[in-house]
Amino acid sequence: MSGVLLSSLTTMRVGGPARGLVTPSSADELVDTLGRLDAAGEPVLVIGGGSNLLVGDDGVDATVVKVSHADVAVQTLPDGGVRMTVGAGADWDATVADAVARGLGGLECLSGIPGSVGATPVQNVGAYGVEIADVLDGVELLDRTTGERSWVAPSALGLGYRTSALKHRDERIVLTVAFRLTDDGVSAPIRYRELAGVLGVEMGERAPVADAREAVLALRRGKGMVLDADDPDTWSSGSFFTNPVVPEADLPAVEDAVRARTGSADMPRYPADGGVKLSAGWLIEKAGFSRGFPGADAAARLSTKHTLALTNRGAASAEDIVALARRVRDGVEDAFGVRLHPEPVLVGCSV
Repeated sequence: MSGVLLSSLTTMRVGGPARGLVTPSSADELVDTLGRLDAAGEPVLVIGGGSNLLVGDDGVDATVVKVSHADVAVQTLPDGGVRMTVGAGADWDATVADAVARGLGGLECLSGIPGSVGATPVQNVGAYGVEIADVLDGVELLDRTTGERSWVAPSALGLGYRTSALKHRDERIVLTVAFRLTDDGVSAPIRYRELAGVLGVEMGERAPVADAREAVLALRRGKGMVLDADDPDTWSSGSFFTNPVVPEADLPAVEDAVRARTGSADMPRYPADGGVKLSAGWLIEKAGFSRGFPGADAAARLSTKHTLALTNRGAASAEDIVALARRVRDGVEDAFGVRLHPEPVLVGCSV
C-alpha cells in the first residue's frame, strides 16, 4: 500500500499507510464521495479528528475519507431555548468556544476534548458531569446502504456510557449534529465535585459559561488532557480505558480484592445502569501502575500526569501502545478481577 500515513491523522501519532486520502469540503460532497467510492467497491475508512482512533502499524487497505465540513447555524426556539447545528467535521473544542462566546450554556463542561463534532454522539462523549446525551437535539445521518439522508432523534441512537448505536459501525455516517442549549450566559448545573470546588460553587449551582470553560480547561491541562504539540503527555487518545461497570453481585469480590491490596474497601464508585461504575484510573494506580510507567526509556508510557492516558513519547508504534494497554489491563484484572475495555476505536489492531 502507499499514500497517506494514518499516524499523521491521529492524535496518538501512530498508524500505517492507507491507499489515499479524500477530504470533502461539504456535507453534500461527503455524501457524493462516499456514494462514488461505495459504488466502485472501494474499501473506506471514515475519520474525523482522529482523537479516538488507534490504527495498526500495517495501516488499512482502504481510502481514508476525512470529514471536514464545519458549517454552524444558531436558531432561537419558540420556547426560549437555542438550537446550535454544526457540521460533523468541525473541531469540537472550537465549537464549545464558539458556543461560550455566544453566551450559550450546555457545552462548557466538555471543553478541551479533542476530536470532531461528528464523533461526539457516536461516543456519547462526556466529562465533568455532562454527556452529549444531555444536550443532543438530533443527528443528521447518511445511510450508506441506501444513500438516504435523515434526521434522527437522540432517543433512536441508543446512547449509553461512552457508546451509542453508531459506535463500531460504518453504514451510518454523521453529517450534522444539533445541540439544544440555553442563552442566559450560565452553565448547566455543576455536577462534578472537583469542578465545583475550582469554581467555588455548590454542587447543582450554575456559573458563568466562560468561567466554567476556563476551569475545565485548567483541570484538563493539569492532567495532560488538552492537546499540546510540545507535550508528549497529550500525544494520546485521551482516556484509553472506560470506567468499568461492575454488577452489584460482583462488587463484594472486588471489595475483597481491594481490601487485600490496600487495607480498605474504600474506592471511588458511582451509580450506573447495570451496576456500579468504578474509576479505571484509580484501579490502574492501585494495581501498581504509576504515572510514567514503565519508565523514561519506553516509547509508549502512561502519561506523567494521568494514568488513564497511554501516550506516544515520539517513537512509539501501534504495537507498543497495544502492548502497554494489555499489560495495564491484565494487571488490573489480576489485582481486582475487573477487566478494563479500550475506549478508542481500534482498526487493524486489538488489545
